[in-house]
Formats: sequence, C-alpha cells, structure tokens
Amino acid sequence: MNRSPSPASDTQPGKGRLLKASFAALGIVYGDIGTSPIYALRECFDESHHIDPTAANVLGVLSLIFWSLLLVVSLKYLLVIMRADNRGEGGVAVLVALLNPWRAERWTGRYWLMVMGLFGAALLYGDASITPAISVLSAVEGLEVATPALEPFVIPITIAILIGIFRLQHRGTAGISAIFSPIILLWFLSLAALGVYGITHHPDVLRAADPRYAVAFFAENRFAGFTVLGSVFLVVTGGEALYADMGHFGLAPIRLAWFTVVLPALLLNYFGQGALILETPAAAGDPFYQLAPGWGIYPLIGIATLATIIASQAVISGVFSLTRQLIQLGQLPRMTVDHTSSEEEGQIYLPLVNWLTMLATIALVIGFRSSSALASAYGIAVSITMLMTTILAFFVARRFNWNPMLASLLLVLFVCIDVAFLSANLLKVQGGGWYPLAVAGVLFTIMTTWARGRTLLAELWGRMSSPMESLVDWLEQDPPPYRIPGTAVFFTPERQIPAYALRHLGRHRVLQERVILLTVLTTDEPRVPANERLTMIGIGRNIDYLIVRYGFMQDPNIPLALRLAQRLGLEIDLDDLTYYVGRGTPVPSDDGRGMMYWRERIFAFLTRNAQRATAFYRLPPDDVVELGFQVPI
Repeated sequence: MNRSPSPASDTQPGKGRLLKASFAALGIVYGDIGTSPIYALRECFDESHHIDPTAANVLGVLSLIFWSLLLVVSLKYLLVIMRADNRGEGGVAVLVALLNPWRAERWTGRYWLMVMGLFGAALLYGDASITPAISVLSAVEGLEVATPALEPFVIPITIAILIGIFRLQHRGTAGISAIFSPIILLWFLSLAALGVYGITHHPDVLRAADPRYAVAFFAENRFAGFTVLGSVFLVVTGGEALYADMGHFGLAPIRLAWFTVVLPALLLNYFGQGALILETPAAAGDPFYQLAPGWGIYPLIGIATLATIIASQAVISGVFSLTRQLIQLGQLPRMTVDHTSSEEEGQIYLPLVNWLTMLATIALVIGFRSSSALASAYGIAVSITMLMTTILAFFVARRFNWNPMLASLLLVLFVCIDVAFLSANLLKVQGGGWYPLAVAGVLFTIMTTWARGRTLLAELWGRMSSPMESLVDWLEQDPPPYRIPGTAVFFTPERQIPAYALRHLGRHRVLQERVILLTVLTTDEPRVPANERLTMIGIGRNIDYLIVRYGFMQDPNIPLALRLAQRLGLEIDLDDLTYYVGRGTPVPSDDGRGMMYWRERIFAFLTRNAQRATAFYRLPPDDVVELGFQVPI
C-alpha cells in the first residue's frame, strides 16, 4: 500500500446520519467499557491491596480513574490511535496488515512486528471468555446485596444467562440489535443519575479531578498504591474494543458518543461511588449497588444484567470477526463461517469458536465463583495488547510519514502509561492472570504452526510446480490429449501449474476444451472493490489465467467471481464447469527439516480438520473433483 491511511471521519456523514450512527454505536461499541462501574472501583479497595477507604485514598483512586479515562481512551485511542485505519477498519490485526509484514523476510524487523501483532490478537481470545463471565456475574451478584438469601442462586443464574447468550448466536444480532442502543442509553443515563445522586451528598469528591491527588496517593501508599493500578485498569479495558469496532460506524460517530454520553456518565458514576465511600467507608465493599436507593436495587439489577448481556454480545461478535480476519490472512485454519444477515456483511457466526468460548466462560464462572476473583484474571491480556497496539501504531505512523517528533513524543507518553498498567497487572498472574496468557500461548502456537506449515507446503509445491506455459506445450504434444466439452478450473499458485494438475493430466490425458487457471489472493486491505477484484491474462488458445483478489474481511465466492469474469468478456459456460482442487495431506517426518516434529503433528491435525476448500470457496459440491496426495514436511 502506497497510500496514507485516512481518518475514518474524512467523509463526514450528515448531521442526522451522524446522530443516528452515534446512537447505534452506544449499543455495539460501548457495552464493555460501560459495564466496568459495576466492579472497577470496588476492586480498587479490595482487601488484597491493603488500601483503607480514607478520604485521601478515595480521592487518589478517583483521580487515577479520571486521568486514565482521559489519557488512555480519550487521547490515545479516540484522538490518536484510531487515525491509523485501513479503509475505515481498525484493530491490532489491521495494524499488522498496514505494515505488510508478509512481504518481509523472516527474522527481520517487520517480521517481528507481525509476530507481536499476532500474539496481541491471540491475547484477545483469553479476555473474550473472561469478559462475559465477569460482566454477567457482577450484575447478578447484585441479588446478594438486595437479599443475602439469594446468594446460592447467583452462580446457576449466571450460567443460565451465559448459555442463553451463546445458544442464540447462530441467529445473529440483526433481530435484536435494534434494542441494544436504547438499553445501553438507558444504562448510561442510569449511571449518570446514580452518580449525580451520590455527588450531591458529598460534592467535595469532585476535587479528585486534580492530578495532585493521584501523585499524593502513590507517595503515601508506595508499592500498595502501585498494585491498585491493576484494578484501576479495569475502567479502560474496553478501549481496545473501540478501535476494533471502528469499521462498523466510523470514527466521528464513536467520538461523538464517547464525549457526549459515555465519558460524562462514567465519570459521574465513579465520582458518585467515591462520594458514597467518603460518606460511608463500609460501602467500599460494593459501592455500585449501594449507591442506588432501596427501591431501585432490583430495577438496577435488571438493567445491569441487560447491559452485561449486550457487552458480552459485542465481545463475542468481535471474536468472530477477528477469527475470520486471521483465517483470511492465513494465520488460522479454514473453518465454517455462517452469515446471519443478508444485508450486513459483518454479522457472522462461527460455530466452533462459539461453543469453545461458551465452555471456557462457564468454566471460569464455576472455577472462580465471584467477579472479584475473576478480576484477578482480567486485564493482563488487554494491557499487553494495548502496549503492542501503541508500538505497532508508531511504526505505522513512521511508514505513512506522520510528524516524527509528535509521533515519538506520543509513543513515549503512551508506552509509559501502558508499561505502568502492564507491570501492575503482572502481579495478577498467580491469582488468575495465567489464564489469558495460557490461552494466548496455545492460540499463538496454533497460528504460527499453521502459518509456517503453509509456507513450507507452498515452497514444496513451488518446487514441484511448472510454469503456466508448460500447459501449452503439453497440449501441443503428438498425439495431443483428448479434449472434451466444458470448462476446467484449476486452483493454482501464482503463475504456476500445480503438481496435482500435472499428475492428473499426465495420467489421464484428457482435458476440457476451455481451461481456467485460478489464483485466489488475500490482500492486506479489509475489502477489495468489485472493480479491482479480477485480473485476466491469456496464456494460450482457450487457456486463461484468472487472479481473484479479496480483502481480509471478505469471504471468497468463486462462482460469483466467475460470473463477474463472464460479464467482463471471459467466454465460459457457467453451467458446465468442473473445479479441480488439490488436497495435500501433510505427513510429519522426524528428519530435522521444516518444523519440529510435534509442530508437524499439530499442522497435520489442523489440515485434516480444516474446512474443505469446496465449502470455503463456495463451490457447488457436484462440480468439484478433489485430487488428493501426500506431502512429506
């Protein structure tokens, strides 16, 4: 890519469209960060930190929360990082794609940036199972505040809600997304109202906006104050999701929703909880629900539960989107992707990812049994991903000639903040932070093994393949091969005749009258416009080479691409096509070449269980000839 990434807000929608998009963004983008007030401030005064809820400590913690929201979410993400977009799309995978690392040699700087980005993506899977667990569980725990007798029912109710969320994923969000935004708007209005109610009882709490209270907090509590940063970080854990969801609405609507609704509501609620603790220090154990008047606890539990369900839905949908991106970029095996909406391309459902995430989420609820315990596992993965996002964004800025002095100053500022949060979160490893790291380690191993195995196979097939012109020579043999009516479509590497096709032709000496050699490429852009989809090159008489390009957020549809090629002048009969697809079976060998033997075994297992090319490329099964062969790796 030779262009500079333009801000998603360059094409400003009209005022009415902007307001409508901002309202819709509330329900999709801000569910995660919007549910943090249920548990974040409570965790800052957890007994494990040994921080008493004195006036100085309460003001110090609130000051940290205030400036974290301003510096991390408002400045870092909404004003800086989200300017690094790829045709309006954002997220750590997009940053990796902007750097074009797949065109770099192994062990070079860009290669290691790709590795960093992939590990950051792997980390998000760990938090994807923690977020629904801690969000729903923290909401249902309000029942304990209302009536202690309901405590035994908290875990079963939480599990039932989670099962319901995951069981409904196959239906998509099209039918229910219309009610997401009104519910989340009601949630933020409730947060603001509760906050104002608390602040009116102790308005001195607003002094916490002064950063000197944060400095005094660290000076007074030293290491204990530093450990609290791991809990303060819970207020910004949804920041990375803002960037990843940018493609749904654009930058301008997300910014407008944040600065006019979300940020004021969050700050008011955190300050309201702080005011309650200043007035009643014993309320530090659960200031969110105790901030509500007695008559409002059950309604608050209801709206909190709905808000956490929506937050969980957004995270799960994000995992689906991330998985599809990684599949298209060749970092994960092909798997079933169902489209749940005929109108919205981004609404997809991956059954395998859905059920594995559900099992992990339920296991976390059963294993940790409280949102406070889950908080010890929450945050470390996101803090690492945020640091990686900062570093990757800096190199993107350098590549696209952003002001080097400004980029360097922002890098130093954001790295200092990210490292401080990460260092505090590392203290959580023993208490549960190991979980997202373990999940990331497993997924990173799978991704690197799959990508490396595909590279080795491509190199081997390249040595076994022949130039396209050799097909013309083969057809001119004496005697020539027998030609039959119809069109043969061979899936090939770039400008090569694959070994499986040569073996098939040499053995049977029969070929259709027309031949299409087809190469499918995934670009480093999210979407390729239809007018840039195809490149057609004539190789010989009735032999054409067709290159089909897709973005990493698009699903290949080869029959549709051939229909487009026909409209552009390619003479083929779409009703008389035969697709020839090679299916290589890797055979692990302990010869010291390629990968280590255990990785070769993993790659062979992944290959056997990957989705067939027939389904991935949407080929009609009755028109496919699959040619299998074994490949030692």
